[in-house]
Amino acid sequence: MAIEVGAKLEGKVTGITHFGAFVDLSGGVTGLVHISEIADNYVKDVKDHLKIDDVVKVKVINVDKDGKIGLSIKQAVDRPEGQAAPQREPRAGGGGGFNRGGGGGQDRGGRPFNKQSAGRPSYNKPSFEDKMSRFLKDSEERISSLKKNTEGKRGGRGAKRV
Repeated sequence: MAIEVGAKLEGKVTGITHFGAFVDLSGGVTGLVHISEIADNYVKDVKDHLKIDDVVKVKVINVDKDGKIGLSIKQAVDRPEGQAAPQREPRAGGGGGFNRGGGGGQDRGGRPFNKQSAGRPSYNKPSFEDKMSRFLKDSEERISSLKKNTEGKRGGRGAKRV
């Protein structure tokens, strides 16, 4: 039996790991359901959702050249037309994630992210060389102030003794 991408099949869970579950489809063909494809909500431990010898409905999401088969349980669930998958809840501590949405979030560095300016060059921004020279200047100032503060104290690194 040829396994095709998009096919929905039934299989038996034959193994569970920390990264997913192996499912025997038929005729000794085995595929992997990655932990991210087990349920619509966050899965911390695969064993909370599946047990060995469970019969599950899976959808084939990819077949590699070397014969590895990627499966999904959450994509195999038939939803009524127009009903989308449940939305994930936002993570606690918020604000630090990358945001491709509207104009007001933050990028990974915590800087404001503006969708309108994404991908377009800005001609009033400093060049790389300007940023580097400013960085060097600031760095040298910090080093000199550190040296001034540590040289006058006894026991500091490189302190001059009288």
